[in-house]
Amino acid sequence: MKADWQVKKLGDVLQKTETINPSQSPEWMFNYIDVSSVSNSTFQIEETQRIKGSAAPSRARKVVKENDIIFATIRPTLQRIAIVPEHLDKQICSTGYFVIRPKPEINNRFIFYFLFTEKFTKNMGILQKGASYPAVTDGDIKAQIIPFPSLHEQHRIVAILDQAFAGIATAKANAEQNLKNARALFESHLQSVFTERGEGWVEKKLGDICSITSRLVDPRKDNFIDLIHVGAGNIESKKGCFVDLKTAREEGLISGKFLFDKSMVLYSKIRPYLMKVARPDFNGLCSADMYPLMPFPNEITRDYLFHLLLCKSFTDYAVQGSARAGMPKVNREYLFEYRSWLPDLKNQVQFTLQFDTLHKETQHLESIYQRKLTALDDLKKSLLNQAFSGNL
Repeated sequence: MKADWQVKKLGDVLQKTETINPSQSPEWMFNYIDVSSVSNSTFQIEETQRIKGSAAPSRARKVVKENDIIFATIRPTLQRIAIVPEHLDKQICSTGYFVIRPKPEINNRFIFYFLFTEKFTKNMGILQKGASYPAVTDGDIKAQIIPFPSLHEQHRIVAILDQAFAGIATAKANAEQNLKNARALFESHLQSVFTERGEGWVEKKLGDICSITSRLVDPRKDNFIDLIHVGAGNIESKKGCFVDLKTAREEGLISGKFLFDKSMVLYSKIRPYLMKVARPDFNGLCSADMYPLMPFPNEITRDYLFHLLLCKSFTDYAVQGSARAGMPKVNREYLFEYRSWLPDLKNQVQFTLQFDTLHKETQHLESIYQRKLTALDDLKKSLLNQAFSGNL
């Protein structure tokens, strides 16, 4: 940091803001900014509720003005941060926000960028309290130390960051679109095959081509305690890859688990829209919230079954049948009623080779675009670090 920079508590460079009770003006119509109104990807207020004072929720208390910055104090590390636009001047936001209104000596966008620095975010993570709804107080935020130069220098730094971040946002949007396109290409090919009705194909229920033969076992017993355990969290959505695998002993498991082997396909019945399906190359235990499906070798290959469970038509069917409050689940009776047209085993093998090749290429492209996204995030962090250490 340069010698001519000042260092103050954030609260010392802010103006006081106002709170009101809209219910005292029951006919007054206003725009209400709830905590969910701010996007932590665009960092803008994306939607508001138009309500009367008589219908105002108890958290609708804080008055905002154009160019104020609002910072969500609930789960602060999620970075729900936005600058209030002109059309929301003198409207109301939730008490779940800290309203930041800088004094004339501070550029509001300079503070806006400060809120994204690694140090500030790390401090919010340390200071947040509460298990279900971790939050920081307004006082916690006011106590943070902000370094700042002259107003002229702030304008210069903000102009550089605005230009750089706009370029990064464009590059990030392009990378994210390319990532979506890569996934869509694979999913489209998969769907085209599984909605086809080729010559000689036969319509079958899922219950006619596979079954659940596994039994629940006690993972504490000697025969099972050192087997690898697979839960829904150990399977990557749409990819079929395993992550963070541990043994029953390492996880300290006590409730019953299904045995599975290398001939089966694992399908998570919880939240089927997550598309958690896997082909294990090891024997182990899986959660009771997972179906270890044994393909009938004369009807379907294991690999074809794996891809069938990842296709859009099956997922749509599973999602439709899992609509329930709380935790969406697919019961086995409904699962086994799913119908699909199947080619013979020889053609299943050929299709599977196509699927696996395209899947591998798709994952390679996803890896490239994901690395680009990570590099762009790292660039943002580096620029912010340079900006607030006086090196930009």
